[in-house]
Amino acid sequence: MKIIVRIFLALFCVPFALVAAESAPKPNIIIVLADDLGYGDLGCYGHPSIRTPHLDRMAAEGLRFTDFYSPAEVCTPSRAAMLTGRYAIRSGMSTGGGRVLFPNSKGGLPAGELTMAEMLKTRGYATAHVGKWHLGVIEGSRPNEQGFDESFGLPYSNDMDGRSKVPAGSPNPPVDGWNVPLIRNGKITERPAVQSTLTQRYTDEAIAFAHAHKAEPFFIYLAHTMPHVPLFASAEFRGKSTRGLYGDVVEELDANVGRLLTALREEGLAEKTLVIFASDNGPWLLTKAMGGNGQGGSAGLLREGKGSTWEGGMRVPGIAWWPGRIKPGVTSEMVSAMDLFTTSLALAGAEMPKDRAIDGADISTLLFERKALPERPFFYYRGDMLMACRLGPWKAHFWTQAGYGQPKPDAHNPPLLFHLPSDPSEKFDVAAEHPDVLEKIREAVRVHNATMVRGEPQLK
Repeated sequence: MKIIVRIFLALFCVPFALVAAESAPKPNIIIVLADDLGYGDLGCYGHPSIRTPHLDRMAAEGLRFTDFYSPAEVCTPSRAAMLTGRYAIRSGMSTGGGRVLFPNSKGGLPAGELTMAEMLKTRGYATAHVGKWHLGVIEGSRPNEQGFDESFGLPYSNDMDGRSKVPAGSPNPPVDGWNVPLIRNGKITERPAVQSTLTQRYTDEAIAFAHAHKAEPFFIYLAHTMPHVPLFASAEFRGKSTRGLYGDVVEELDANVGRLLTALREEGLAEKTLVIFASDNGPWLLTKAMGGNGQGGSAGLLREGKGSTWEGGMRVPGIAWWPGRIKPGVTSEMVSAMDLFTTSLALAGAEMPKDRAIDGADISTLLFERKALPERPFFYYRGDMLMACRLGPWKAHFWTQAGYGQPKPDAHNPPLLFHLPSDPSEKFDVAAEHPDVLEKIREAVRVHNATMVRGEPQLK
């Protein structure tokens, strides 16, 4: 009898399941990525003076993450890891002598890497990159060569191609102080880019792409230039925030997220679209000593900021929104931007690459059912150095280094150990009281290192 049942399942149920999976509606996916936005810079994350009503509403209607991590502490490796679902060291996008790619860099995201856009195209998605790229300008590494049908934005950070002696963190950056090009599908359309209009124009592009492709599934990677310095706000927002120019820029970013979500509602796409909002790394802590006059963000209670592997450098705001599918709530489950790769492929019914290590996890059950995720380690890299590891509520630091201004890292043996739920500011080292926890984390690191294959260095 069991044999007959198995034959029936093989002949009928499996094909029906495959047909159901193939015919299931594929959601639109939009990732909105801010640049250098800090954990404490939004109203829904506790900022007392920057007004972010649209992102606050998005968080109230969706799922707000308290423990969302960027995969790296600076731009290039963070973006590479998010789009490939792999720690950047695997693709070489965190090694080679620099911290990030520059206009004259000889490397870029290798053509052999598989991006989220490339994988979603196998499932019939129209794909668009809008905004900052920063994954290379050499052949094979550019957006249209990495799976994006359409591309519009800056090739790298807005403080590059400088031609002014005024610091990028100035409260009054000169409009013509940087010669960064605005590029559409490989062709320069404006140089220098008019930076005060970028936030609005990027949003216009994303809305237009969604409208043009509303009859088919689409993926939009909307990577805002702001609030990376130099800071520029449009006339509508300049001088309107009590937090100065930085606040103006964040409030304009918030308003344009609101425009995007409103457009999805008006197009009848809201219930068909997963929207993720996050930041590429923690805030640049621009002090007066750095020539910034305070024109940087805040990590709130978290320690340090951009460039460091303390929590402030890599724990960032994260919001998931999908009306009708994601119920309102807050979660303290640990997730990373690399999970967006795996989750997006699962939702689209795309096959996961089997010829390479994938570090992201499918968090669909967390998004839709609030099920706890299996415990897994998260590794904090700074360049090619594994600086720290989190496992459950615990974080061990093997090395520590400030984002900027500290020439060499400090080694810790035994490692520093912090219980993050009770000590998010990482002030109280409890290693002496928990040797068993340290050993468990050390074992996770040993397993990770044993299978790590490092890619050819690209930051050269």
